[in-house]
Amino acid sequence: MRCRIIFTLGSMALVFQLTARGAVDVVRPEKRQKAQRAVAKEKEKRAKQTSIIEFRGEQAFKDKELRTALKEEITTIEDFGLSPARADDLAFFLEVFYRKHGYTKVDVHYVVESSSRLRLDIAEGPRFMLRTVIFDGNTHEPAEKLFDYMVGPTRERYSKLEKRLPFVAADMEEGAHLVQRFYLAEGFLDVAVDPPRSKFQAQNNEVDVVVPIHEGRQYFFGRISFSGQIIYDVQTLRGQIIDLLQRPYTDARVEDIPRRLQAYFKARGYYDVEVEANGAPEDAVNGRVPVEIAISAGPVYRFDGVTVSGLQRLHPSFVTKRFTRLRGKTYSPDVLDERFRTLMKTGLYNLLQIKPVPVDGNLLRLDISAEQAKSKEFGFWGGFDTYEGALAGVQVGDRDLFGTGRAGSATIEEVSQRSYRAEILYEDPFFLDTDFVFKARAYALTFDYDGYSKFELGGRLELSRKITKYDEAALILAVRHVKITDSQIKPDFLLGPTGYLVNTIGLTNTLDLRESPYVTPRGFLINNTLDLAPKALGSDIEYVRGTMRVGYYLPFGPKPLTPGVVEEQPRGTPVQRWFRQSSIAFGARVGIIHSLTTSGTDEATAIPIDERFFNGGATTVRSFGERELGPHDNHGHPVGGEFFTVFNVEYTFPILGELQGAIFTDAGNLLPTSEDIGLNDMRYAIGAGLRYKLPVGPIRLDYGINPDPRPDEDFGAFHFSFGFAF
Repeated sequence: MRCRIIFTLGSMALVFQLTARGAVDVVRPEKRQKAQRAVAKEKEKRAKQTSIIEFRGEQAFKDKELRTALKEEITTIEDFGLSPARADDLAFFLEVFYRKHGYTKVDVHYVVESSSRLRLDIAEGPRFMLRTVIFDGNTHEPAEKLFDYMVGPTRERYSKLEKRLPFVAADMEEGAHLVQRFYLAEGFLDVAVDPPRSKFQAQNNEVDVVVPIHEGRQYFFGRISFSGQIIYDVQTLRGQIIDLLQRPYTDARVEDIPRRLQAYFKARGYYDVEVEANGAPEDAVNGRVPVEIAISAGPVYRFDGVTVSGLQRLHPSFVTKRFTRLRGKTYSPDVLDERFRTLMKTGLYNLLQIKPVPVDGNLLRLDISAEQAKSKEFGFWGGFDTYEGALAGVQVGDRDLFGTGRAGSATIEEVSQRSYRAEILYEDPFFLDTDFVFKARAYALTFDYDGYSKFELGGRLELSRKITKYDEAALILAVRHVKITDSQIKPDFLLGPTGYLVNTIGLTNTLDLRESPYVTPRGFLINNTLDLAPKALGSDIEYVRGTMRVGYYLPFGPKPLTPGVVEEQPRGTPVQRWFRQSSIAFGARVGIIHSLTTSGTDEATAIPIDERFFNGGATTVRSFGERELGPHDNHGHPVGGEFFTVFNVEYTFPILGELQGAIFTDAGNLLPTSEDIGLNDMRYAIGAGLRYKLPVGPIRLDYGINPDPRPDEDFGAFHFSFGFAF
């Protein structure tokens, strides 16, 4: 079957669009004939390719591998005809291919047998492997670090797990250039790296490489002088570049000084600031290079009006109102960037450009040009989730209702084994023309859990706002009617109320300091929620519920390159050195729910089963199946609890491309009552898994082992899911 992946982040479900093999597919005769002609043409092309070019003598590679490597040159011959010049090019690039794999002494002769036939005779010779790289003259830098740069170009073509690498002379020359660039980045302005010398060991087909290095003096920043309209005191300005000044002197760092200082001045309204920095290595004293910095700050600018162009359906006021409150305020690029990101998050634009234009009186008019995205959506999906089983659904939506910029959608989602859900959502990204986001949701669902089934009808109003760039708070009002429609839970008091109305008011706060939260997170995440269900809101049951989540994510190795430091990293360094990172993540969660009425075994006063916490599964303690950790009834059905904890540690590491491996350990508990909380009855998991990275998060396959299974528990559990575990 064919599949299109769709991701539902809220439920962490991985979804595929499916086409059944047995479905009737009506194809018009002309389309079938066209497809048959295309297949015949491809077969003819392959046959022609085989007849024109013949390889002889190849042993290390298959015919198909050679044709794939020389695809461009072969296509040129097929399209423009065979000639001695094109045959010579093909032989040359064939030799290059072999040399890149260690066949240094390969020799390829070509014979043009006719105007339509070319023979390539290959004498492969032995494959030479790289044995050692010896650096002669590296006083300041360790050989281990220099070795990484030398073998970097070769390593890019081979797995990180492959210990021995072939000898490729061209790669060694490129590696020597990388070593020189590394020295320059470390302040050795006079460094000279001679061409590498190769010593062939014919008896075992190995090569030793010697790299002569003349390091010279290492330079550092010396006296820093400021001139011109500097506005701020010298110490303040030095503070903006202090990290550069503490590192070795390089031209790249000198070029970075104006960028740093311009950003500092522009953030304070100096839109026309100009900064120039000049270093003088020839005037260095004891390796300390003086640098002169000239600043012309210019006047302070303030925001003026806004013009908008390019909109079609969306009303221009939707954009202009986002900038109304900026009028008269000091210019700040950070403020513009924040407004830009907020507008792009609405999904209403393919392209949005904001250009400040100076006008009279030191004012900046904002000229905004936009290209609207298609606002209407219609989609089908189907797929599989470990716990919920097979699912299918349809969604219709419009991100620009009546040209107002408000979004609405309707979703019908079916999970054949367990649930049915229908939902209507309305969203206003700028509620009452403020920075508040308003969401209104109405839904109906059924769900078959292990031990009971429920029907739920509800609605939810949410008003959220960014407090800072990283901190967001929300006020939530929820109304839910829940009815337990079928139950095998025994005794009955473990269920609690089986039909009730619960109305809650809640607060959430999320401090997200992570970088790239959907790909390779780095940093802290803290989330808190507090819900109150009082009689005053008409709730049949009364409780207070709180949860807290803390996560810390730490990738190993250098961060991906940023524009300010691109020149610091030698070009051609292995991709995995800068991008394919291992990482370790720590997570902790805790939750408690407490009844505000008399507790006990009375069904009318107990916390309903559907309001309790459950533990175990793909995102908690992974040695247990979904909801399987904690108290059970007499028939082995989970009944939940009023207090839980979860602790996770996970280490991920690259395997190949976007495929990653993971090892993890989890711990957690689920206690039946909020009157007796703590870390007693902790359960554990140790396990391993695979991750495949996608732009919006990983697909995960995990197996967790229960190190101390009880008589009624499994040895472990498999989990297939999408998104991060915690």
